[in-house]
Amino acid sequence: MDWTSIRVRSGAMPGRRGPRTGGERTRERAPGFGHVKARALELSFLATLLACQTPSVPLNVVNEVDLDRYVGRWYEIASFPQRFQRGCVATTANYTLLDDGRIRVENECRDGAFDGNLRRAEGVAWVTDPRSSQAKLKVQFFWPFRGDYWIIELDPEYRYAVVGHPSRNYLWILARTPTMDPADYETLLARIEAHGYDLERLNQTPQPPAP
Repeated sequence: MDWTSIRVRSGAMPGRRGPRTGGERTRERAPGFGHVKARALELSFLATLLACQTPSVPLNVVNEVDLDRYVGRWYEIASFPQRFQRGCVATTANYTLLDDGRIRVENECRDGAFDGNLRRAEGVAWVTDPRSSQAKLKVQFFWPFRGDYWIIELDPEYRYAVVGHPSRNYLWILARTPTMDPADYETLLARIEAHGYDLERLNQTPQPPAP
């Protein structure tokens, strides 16, 4: 999640420039933080979120989110590269609903290769307005820094989701499996573009092949 988790043309429609794959930009990827450097990286991430200016056109979120269905394990399919995710592959996010209504966030990735060192960070997230659709959340890894986590697309069966930020400088495509159906992915690209995002910035996240 924007939290605390999301190259060679791949899967592109004719006439559309597709997101770059791992071959071109392996070192700039997905949510996950080094064990030793995690706190400094999280600080950089959240401070950057706080500094972002929200554009004049509002970013729309989905009408309803059932958090009981949303929690669980997600795989990052693609994201906008961020400094705090540099070097990450095989990125995942695991969300657990807590008794007080908040969500425990556990982001993991491998450093540089599928057999690289595990990088991990834990945080907490919460819905900003419980009376709303529950699609707008805040995430915090340590006090007092927090960032926006907005769910802007969500499959009716909760097979995939898109997480954004009102600045449109952050974007993650998440799925319940390490890969997505190409048709679903192309549909999401069109919808993401309609939200005002620049698809040229989107990089696919390397995930290990199925055993």
